[in-house]
Amino acid sequence: MYRVCFVCTGNICRSPMAESVFRDHVERAGLDALVEVDSAGTGGWHEGDGADPRTVSVLEAAGYAQDHRARQFRASWFSRLDLVIALDSGHLRDLRALAPTAQDAAKVRLLRSYDPAATAGQVDVPDPYYGSLEGFEECLELIEAAGPGLLDAVREAMKEHTA
Repeated sequence: MYRVCFVCTGNICRSPMAESVFRDHVERAGLDALVEVDSAGTGGWHEGDGADPRTVSVLEAAGYAQDHRARQFRASWFSRLDLVIALDSGHLRDLRALAPTAQDAAKVRLLRSYDPAATAGQVDVPDPYYGSLEGFEECLELIEAAGPGLLDAVREAMKEHTA
């Protein structure tokens, strides 16, 4: 099993959205028996809460399923994860600092690094929490744009795992 965890700040907006979108990619590719997808937050403020209602609304309008409960990322999880996807550069920094080993820190990647249209100045998925519904829609667009590249990277990593 190849394990991917998406991480944002509170685990109620961006990371559950990325989890739902990527799980859909994995299922459509027929890899759902081989790839486990989940999400977490760098902080525990919302642990146990569902996704933000705006996240749910945007996901449902786009046809994505979601059943989410927020949780906080723990350093001990690195040992069971293959890839940790940060939604912005602040999460990337925090997760790499939390990693117990250099090998674990190397598992952390920015989501937008898988979007071929993203430039060096566009590495973050902006936090939509304090904004309008349009921010959540933009967030979804950015996440969707990175999905195919991330799926290709996971497929390639899985080949290396089994080789």
